[in-house]
Amino acid sequence: MPRVVVKENEDLDSAMRRFKRQVNSSGILAKVRSKEYYVKPGVRRRLKSEAARKKKRR
Repeated sequence: MPRVVVKENEDLDSAMRRFKRQVNSSGILAKVRSKEYYVKPGVRRRLKSEAARKKKRR
């Protein structure tokens, strides 16, 4: 779980930026978005293979 301790003489904006950076690096948002709704296994495989093809083309 990301945790940010606000230092002395630190404004809230910079602490918020550090928190957002920690959340992004930990992958919490990606996990929440993936569990937002159920995806059938066949659809999940198809999306995964499409993403792999797209990544390979680059």
